[in-house]
Amino acid sequence: MAKGKVTFNQERCKSCGLCIEVCPAGIIEIDTNTINLKGYNPAKVSEVEKCVGCASCAMMCPDVAITVERD
Repeated sequence: MAKGKVTFNQERCKSCGLCIEVCPAGIIEIDTNTINLKGYNPAKVSEVEKCVGCASCAMMCPDVAITVERD
């Protein structure tokens, strides 16, 4: 069961991948099917139910594009 809910502001994301590297659950990936207004493929959560709510992704994001709500 999920302990957190991760939300990405896709228009702020520049696909740096830092969130992917720090996610202990390994559930963040680049969405190759979406391109934002800046021309980047934003990150997304592939398996929301596996989120542990640690917020490492949000703390690492240089563009403040990630919000984590804990259950």
